[in-house]
Amino acid sequence: MEGYDVLTFDDERAGTVVGKQGSNLIVEQGAIFKHRRALPELFVTVDEGEQIVRATVSKNVLESAPEVGDDGVDERAVSEHYGLTSGDAEPVTLGDGSFNPDDPARTAEAQGRRSGIEPAAAERARIQQHQGRGQGPNDHP
Repeated sequence: MEGYDVLTFDDERAGTVVGKQGSNLIVEQGAIFKHRRALPELFVTVDEGEQIVRATVSKNVLESAPEVGDDGVDERAVSEHYGLTSGDAEPVTLGDGSFNPDDPARTAEAQGRRSGIEPAAAERARIQQHQGRGQGPNDHP
């Protein structure tokens, strides 16, 4: 694959493959100021006939990926950038079932319920339960 052009999902040229480290392709970008960035093989398909690597990510995502330094690919940083679970060493709950209060995986409704706030759907059902036809605030006589 070395020397293959990298095209994004919208057929935009994003660089050239200059190597591979672990499960990542090393993509070189830029004509004068060269940048090397890691692209997980999980996000590519290789067309041997055309000598092209097609990426399922945008050029912006690839350009904002962590640069590959002299010491190689930072696997954790690459995994976090592309949203892969291998970048997260331990789950937030540590297996004991308690969440951090500001956990982004929790919904606003779940947080409200935990704080004692009645969910909007339950509040609407409670109000409508005691109203007859034509008695709602938006009903016109």
